[in-house]
Amino acid sequence: MRILLVEDDPLLGDGIKKSLGHLGFTVDWMRDGVQGENALTSEEYAAVVLDLGLPRKDGLALLQSVRNKGLRTPVLILTARDSKLDKLKGFGVGADDYIVKPLDMEELAARLRALIRRSAGRASARIRIGQVEIDPDERLVWSDGKLVELSAKEFAVLELLVQNAGRVLTRAQLEQSVYGWGDNTDSNTIEVFIHHLR
Repeated sequence: MRILLVEDDPLLGDGIKKSLGHLGFTVDWMRDGVQGENALTSEEYAAVVLDLGLPRKDGLALLQSVRNKGLRTPVLILTARDSKLDKLKGFGVGADDYIVKPLDMEELAARLRALIRRSAGRASARIRIGQVEIDPDERLVWSDGKLVELSAKEFAVLELLVQNAGRVLTRAQLEQSVYGWGDNTDSNTIEVFIHHLR
């Protein structure tokens, strides 16, 4: 699952990117509100983690702007602003969840998965297509009831395919889901993953 992180604190941003990466997310990290809005309007993300106190464009202004453009991507506000008024403003402009720093990475990951699941209209974490069942939260896959071991990247490809069952996905869409900005890929990497999944 490809996530956009908009956070200006270098230490916190780096920690979140690495932690979510270890928990199965592909994270693009933008360090100011203008970069964040540009990324959101030009790329496709499963969810957004958004700080409010951003340089160049405040997080609330960014969120209001993208909601006015019709963007429906789930947004989780992650901020030090803990007053009731700040929370109400966040939800009022279109936030789907709100966490006050400091945070627990496993809770952040669980909330992101829940937001993504609900935005796809699913109540359960598990997804079943034919003989294949996946649990995105636990990152497990079964085929005909037997547990299948996959690499993190293979799981990411399978998860995207299962979540988009019945739709044709381009190679670029698969690469964007598996690799963040700046990640280098070999020319046939996606084909290798698909071959292993078959």
